[in-house]
Formats: sequence, structure tokens, C-alpha cells
Amino acid sequence: MLNKKKSFIDKIPNWGWLCISLATAILLWYFLSVNERTARVFPFIDKMVVAFKTVTEREILWADIKSSMISVLLGFLFGFLSSVPVAFLMAWYRPVRYILEPWIQFIRNIPPLAYVPLVVIAVGVGRVPQVIVIWIATFLTMTITIYQGVRNVDETLIKAARVLGAKDSDLFIKVIFPATTPFILTAVRLGSSVALTTLIAAESTGAFAGLGMRIRSFNNSYEVEPMLLYIILIGIIGITIEKIIKFLEKKLTGWQETREV
Repeated sequence: MLNKKKSFIDKIPNWGWLCISLATAILLWYFLSVNERTARVFPFIDKMVVAFKTVTEREILWADIKSSMISVLLGFLFGFLSSVPVAFLMAWYRPVRYILEPWIQFIRNIPPLAYVPLVVIAVGVGRVPQVIVIWIATFLTMTITIYQGVRNVDETLIKAARVLGAKDSDLFIKVIFPATTPFILTAVRLGSSVALTTLIAAESTGAFAGLGMRIRSFNNSYEVEPMLLYIILIGIIGITIEKIIKFLEKKLTGWQETREV
């Protein structure tokens, strides 16, 4: 068969599209920064540099990043470790599913900010309520994703393993877990994103440092430039974590076919 001639779009490498995307974003940012209605909310890059120097001189930036990352990592870790067994048990045992699934679906529709006051009343202020709020949010998201993955395992594989004398433990370790790995990694990616988007709600529990806490502080004092800087930093941290997870996903699920568009 004759190879189709590549179009101009097909000839552009991935790094080229990245540059185009970045240039488009910067151009849009510039127009927002000079527009009378949006200039106050979207100060341009030069003011971001000044804001970065300001928060660095105050010695709060790295302390805030460290505090937030500790809460995010702990909440995500607890969420992952608790979601995996719950998702597998729900998918495998009908009584567990009938008991837990309605409550998981119910709580999943409640914004984290709604139960922050209850968490604070129960455990007080500080890091513990932050971790709990992130834990709840990530647990619900990852449980649903992993549960769907286990439910979608090919029934033929399970029946074949049963015929060969496999027990439930063998099925979990040698059949279901490998087949569910792509869903688990998707759950990890979604969970990490939820952990970051829950950060501001989590750090409204009386935090003394953190990106979310500082954004609220800057908002109260009408410091727009550092507030926007912190919002951008959360986005950069989020996309960095996602790229790392995608790299691991590619390494661990290289056998899985994906559609190229």
C-alpha cells in the first residue's frame, strides 16, 4: 500500500504543538492584562515576577508548598490504600456492594467544603482535618474508578481460571489485579487531581501555612498578583504530577493498545 502524504499538521512535532499552545496562552493572557475589565484580575508576567520575588522575600512560598504537598500526599496515600480493597470487595461480593455503593454515591455528590466544619468539630484544626478532607475526596473518586475496572474484567478469563482450580486469592492476584491495572492508574491520576482541587477546601480548616490558605489570605488583603501566582503554581504542580503518572502508566501498561488520533 502507498503511504499517504503527511499533511502540514501531521508534520508538526509534539514539542511544536506545545510551543503553539504556550504562545496562545501567553497571547490571551496579555490581552486580558491590557483589557480594562480584566486587567486587575490578570496581571501580566512582569508583575508575576515581582510577586514571586515578594513572596520569596517573605519566606512563605517554599513553606506553603511544603505544607500543602505533605497534606496532599498523606490524604492521597490514605485514599488510595483504602479505596483499592473497598473497590475490589464491592465488585466481587454482592452484599458488600449493596451496603456500601449507595453511601459512596451519596457522599460523592457532596462538595468537600460542606463537611469541612464537621471535620473541624470532630478533630480540631491543623493538618489532621486537611488530610481527612483530602482522604475522603480521593477515596470516593478512586473507589468508583477501580470498582468499574474490576467489573469490566473479561468474564472469560475468570471462568478459565476457575476451571483450572484458581481460588479467590489466585483470581485477585493473577487475573483481576493485572487486568485492572490501567483502571488503577487512571484512578491514581484522577485522585491526584482531586487532591489538589480539594486543597483550598482542606486548608480552610484553620491551616497555618499552605497554598490554599495563602490564596484565601491574599484574597482577604486584595493582593491579586501573589494570589494569581499561587493559583498558577497549583496548576503547574498538578500537571507535573499528571505527567509523572502518565509516564508510569506507559511503562506499566505498555501492552495495552491505544487509539491514535
